Amino acid sequence: MKINVIITGATGLVGEGILLECLNHPDIQKVLMVNRKSHPIKHPKLNELIVSDFLNLDGLNEQLSGYDTCFYCAGISSNGMNEQEYNHITYDITMHFANKLISLNPNMIFDFVSGSHTDSSEKGKIMWARVKGKTENALMKLPFKKVYTFRPGFMKPTSGQKNVKSYYKIISSFYPILHFLFPDQTSTMQEVGIAMINSVLKGYPKQILEIKDIKLLAKA
Repeated sequence: MKINVIITGATGLVGEGILLECLNHPDIQKVLMVNRKSHPIKHPKLNELIVSDFLNLDGLNEQLSGYDTCFYCAGISSNGMNEQEYNHITYDITMHFANKLISLNPNMIFDFVSGSHTDSSEKGKIMWARVKGKTENALMKLPFKKVYTFRPGFMKPTSGQKNVKSYYKIISSFYPILHFLFPDQTSTMQEVGIAMINSVLKGYPKQILEIKDIKLLAKA
């Protein structure tokens, strides 16, 4: 089975890690990264579409058609943001993009990168967790072939990644210790990427994948 993949957020830590796994995987034949700014990486099966405003997708039907899955890795930290601002980026933009894709690719599988401790009830005290939960719930109501939401914790970057902040590099150097102390809260970026690919190739019985599920699916 050969699949064509759309990736958003490839200029960020998670998206870049997922992108590298897709480019290395023999069952992925074409990758389109949809970015607000260009990524320098080049590869024979990689194309790039620059979209400055994800709420303005007019005229992009041809470029966004013919894909089997979307790995939605775009996102932003909630640090310093109020709920309205964070909701606009995390919920409004994600839902607009997802609705555009489902209108063009009715058999698409949509994988959304969420976060550990996301609040499915949408009623908790933690703002970002409520908004992520709201987004997960709304995505799973869309008529995609399947929707999976991934809730990773701390992820060790893949060798060769460029978009890794300095503080994250320092923390990552202690990954063996962190993984030993907190095995249920840590994983590698490679595990997340392979799990996302396997969600399309092999499927998974749960739509919400916690860290233990991610690790299991990565080994499938």
